[in-house]
Amino acid sequence: MSFGQPAVGGTDTEPRCPRHPDTVSYVRCQRCGRPACAQCQRPAAVGVQCVDCVAAQAAATPSFRTSLGGVVRDGRPIVTWVLIGICVVVFLFQYLLPGVTYALGYAPVLTATEPWRIITSGFLHSPGFLLHILFNMYALWVLGQVLEPMLGRLRFLAVYLLALIGGSVGVLWLGDPLTLVVGASGAIFGLFGALFVIQRRIGADTRGLLIVLAINAALGFFVPAIAWQAHLGGLLTGALAAVPLVWAPEGRNRARIQSLGLVGVLVVLTALIAVRLAAAPAIA
Repeated sequence: MSFGQPAVGGTDTEPRCPRHPDTVSYVRCQRCGRPACAQCQRPAAVGVQCVDCVAAQAAATPSFRTSLGGVVRDGRPIVTWVLIGICVVVFLFQYLLPGVTYALGYAPVLTATEPWRIITSGFLHSPGFLLHILFNMYALWVLGQVLEPMLGRLRFLAVYLLALIGGSVGVLWLGDPLTLVVGASGAIFGLFGALFVIQRRIGADTRGLLIVLAINAALGFFVPAIAWQAHLGGLLTGALAAVPLVWAPEGRNRARIQSLGLVGVLVVLTALIAVRLAAAPAIA
């Protein structure tokens, strides 16, 4: 088996790697014929190729995309696992340092002075109720297995974060201004909303999903500790964010249209926050 072509050259014209001029190499790339040192050699079907040719070939290879425009990838849903990891680490900090919950949780009365709580609260969970984080992380894992490969990493993350913000907006408009709210439930419900829109678009059966949503919605209204306002806000935001993703026409401008649609959802959420603060001076 051949592993490269010997480079012919005398002592005065020793072949040197273009990327590492101080390194002499008598092995040449099978594609471009340039010398490639051991650091720049990549195994090929026959012999070796240099890193530049490998990169050029990868760039020229078309990427496969899902029906919603996401890049088809092998392996586990990375974004889903990262989000779960962040929530678990933050939960450990909450357990060890109780002040973290009060420092990063969200209450409508703090919106104008500490707006970052709108987002940070979505990565917190109740330290005294282990099922809170267990249920949310399980739901995130289940939904992430479906939605992240379908939407692609960036689109999935965008929908999740927008729904997270939408959950806080729901609390801002409908919740008690003084009540501290924590949890990823708003973002989770947003994923449910996005999945519902996607399934309706492709003509899939949504009865099972509606049953799950109905059960969770009922729990939000009948269990006092659950912020149904965040569930409702996240659900509506996730569904709204999915609309440009599933209805953007195929073509070269599809990603741009989808991005503009997601930005539009963010603008709507920002406007809702501004209107609420203007209409309720006590909150601002």
